[in-house]
Amino acid sequence: MSEGGEPKLRRDIGFTGSAFLSFSGMVGAGIFALPGTLHTQFGAFSPWLFPIFGSLFLLIAFPFARLAGLHPKSGGPAAYTMPFGGLISFQAGWLYYVARITALAANANVFATYSASLWPPLGGTIGRGVTIVALIGLVTIINMVGVRRAVRVLDLLTLLKALPLIALALWGLAWSAGSWPAPGPPPPFTAMEAAALIILYAFVGFENSVVPADETADARRTIPRALIVTLVLTVALYFLIQLAYVAVMPPGPAPAAPLAAFAEALIGPVGALILTATALASIAGNLTGSMTATPRVTYALAAQNSLPGWFGAVHPRWATPANSILFMGLAGIALGVTGSFLWLAIVSTLARLIVYAVSIAALPKAEKAGAGIWAMVAAALAVCLWGAAQSSWQSWAMLGGLVLAGFILYALARRQAASSSAATVSSIQPPPSTRSPS
Repeated sequence: MSEGGEPKLRRDIGFTGSAFLSFSGMVGAGIFALPGTLHTQFGAFSPWLFPIFGSLFLLIAFPFARLAGLHPKSGGPAAYTMPFGGLISFQAGWLYYVARITALAANANVFATYSASLWPPLGGTIGRGVTIVALIGLVTIINMVGVRRAVRVLDLLTLLKALPLIALALWGLAWSAGSWPAPGPPPPFTAMEAAALIILYAFVGFENSVVPADETADARRTIPRALIVTLVLTVALYFLIQLAYVAVMPPGPAPAAPLAAFAEALIGPVGALILTATALASIAGNLTGSMTATPRVTYALAAQNSLPGWFGAVHPRWATPANSILFMGLAGIALGVTGSFLWLAIVSTLARLIVYAVSIAALPKAEKAGAGIWAMVAAALAVCLWGAAQSSWQSWAMLGGLVLAGFILYALARRQAASSSAATVSSIQPPPSTRSPS
């Protein structure tokens, strides 16, 4: 409890929990589909795309980590962009929230698809709906009843998805020892540009750990270290998985489930079953991490009076932003069951690149900016803008629609805040008959 008796968030997230939040944000459903696509498009050079694009993403991560150290407050992008004013801060938080809730719904559908491969009745309309409701509902409840419990579940799910992936990569490399593919000549730059958003998507979500900063122990030091360490290790994991995949799998069209096919080639049907279970753990971990981090955006926006105060309520017993968590859970279920989230998924990466860019542009306002800071900011902005430039005009049009929706929500919240303020002032004015003569 705070000094005034109001419920207060507890700092129950340590370095491991913070690192696992970043890891779960990056490693979701994507790694189970990317290896086949990249192998088909880039052949033996495909493993090297991860360190190349990972290095580019580090240019974004370094200033982001610095911002996290300077602003150890919940909300992430919504907090970092406050120097630009309430409207820009709201839009940064809003776009980030849309990107995350869309990914939540999309991954829940992928979870339902993988579940149906284990038990076909789950592949029908009712079975799919029940799976999505049960999964998101469970993740919502876990997060509502305490961040410590949520982080413990996340720790377990992270291990369940990380260890099989590491074992599979090492097994594949050992199985193909002596026949590892040489990188070969790099592909044309235009081909790499065409695949930029696909590969960058493998790294978005690294910022998961910055959002619940108010619940992170020693957030000023913990979050920046967790961000960078986790991103570097994830790049290494992606590289090893892709290298092993290329060494074992023949060239040709990508299988529908490339890593399951890879495991089956190494181990047999049991391998495919293990990888399916790993995929389920991976997606569940991604959803858990997203539900732990993302509701803190609406919580922070409510604290700024950019959203109704209902979103900023902290549960007196569980010390979590329970209303924001519940809202995200219900919205995620609605999007996941109806499938209306699909058009939003197209702009998920684009929205996050814009959020990254606006957040990083605020870094010189957060501290005395020397030549090193300006160079860091310029490099990060160049990567964000280059990645965003690869999007189609349809994606930009959809993003514009989301921004307009954000303007409307912001205007409504401000109008509500103004009305509330006016009512408060009116209530404390004495009636005319009791006023003292001038």
